[in-house]
Amino acid sequence: MFSRIQTIPQKHFIGKYQTMSFAENKTFELWRNFMPYRKEITNAIGTELYSMEVYPNGYFNNFNPANAFEKWAAVEVVNLDYVPAGMETLTARAGLYAVFIHKGPASNGPITYQYIFQTWLPASGYLLDERPHFALMGDKYKPEAADSEEEIWIPIKAKRFTASA
Repeated sequence: MFSRIQTIPQKHFIGKYQTMSFAENKTFELWRNFMPYRKEITNAIGTELYSMEVYPNGYFNNFNPANAFEKWAAVEVVNLDYVPAGMETLTARAGLYAVFIHKGPASNGPITYQYIFQTWLPASGYLLDERPHFALMGDKYKPEAADSEEEIWIPIKAKRFTASA
């Protein structure tokens, strides 16, 4: 499941977002509103789709599934010079990410996320960073197929250890 640690440069995205919570998930509605218009984004990099989450600072400190966050349906773009009507922009700062491969139906995603946040992250030398989280959905992504694959990118930063006296 764990794939690698990777540093990415600053990235720009164009898409649509909705405010939602895990308890009140509106992901299907978001993608239904985005997909018919994605071809209007003329400066896209590649054909991959990005499902992104922008959480308020400290969101995971006292996790509550009813707390709101922004969920994005987007594509990466070369620049933000042209933004189609009805679309928004998002810039992700450069930084370190832990990359995981989720295999199987998207509906099994919570199992992967549970592993990341409850097993991998606490045992790693990293903490969550306050940058967008995203799933990269490329050629192998088939929403509910058993052989589907997507990459899950979690923003991280090194833990700071202090010397004891």
